[in-house]
Amino acid sequence: MTQRKAIFPADRHALYEEHGYSAAIQSGDLLFVSGQVGSRSDGSPEPEFKRQVELAFENLKAVLAAAGCTLNDIIDVTTFHTDPENQFEAIMEVKGRVFSTRPYPNWTAVGVSWLAGFDFEIKVIARIPPKD
Repeated sequence: MTQRKAIFPADRHALYEEHGYSAAIQSGDLLFVSGQVGSRSDGSPEPEFKRQVELAFENLKAVLAAAGCTLNDIIDVTTFHTDPENQFEAIMEVKGRVFSTRPYPNWTAVGVSWLAGFDFEIKVIARIPPKD
């Protein structure tokens, strides 16, 4: 049976401990990353929406790096949005910078009414590259 291994990035806020979850779980060569939000270092939400999306991606990159992954290792993306219609343009701008080359990962976007004070959250599944 494949063991689960918790992955945490260095220098991250206390939200993981405060809410009782791991940043990511490695199982075999797959990495299941918990939803990443646009939090500041103290765990509070970034008030400006576009910057909140950018920070969510920065936090995602830090979790991926802690497991030896990059954005190119992402297979599946799910994002959660509190106001999709009004947030779409800003999200697509940031997404276009982050995922600028094909093949793009598959992506599911979900509108929600609550994200614990945040307005955007991204969770992914990635394949951990083999060590040479």
